[in-house]
Amino acid sequence: MIYLAQLRAQLERSFSPLACECTVDGQHSLTVKLYHPVSGRVDLVISALSLEALRTPEALAALVEELRFEMQSNPLQSSADPDLA
Repeated sequence: MIYLAQLRAQLERSFSPLACECTVDGQHSLTVKLYHPVSGRVDLVISALSLEALRTPEALAALVEELRFEMQSNPLQSSADPDLA
């Protein structure tokens, strides 16, 4: 199983220069927040992800692709920071 620190590090590598915050609630549901580390501006928050589904590197790669799609689909994000599109 991938640990939260590994997950956060991989997401930060994938979405640099953004920072990442990963939290798990009592029902093992994951929330991922990608934000600008200096301004604190939140670029994306995804909740209710299954922590059980993120057991493999392939599952993590699929999550990265899903988050990329969500960020590219967000018109506010794409106009706010063209370097991340």
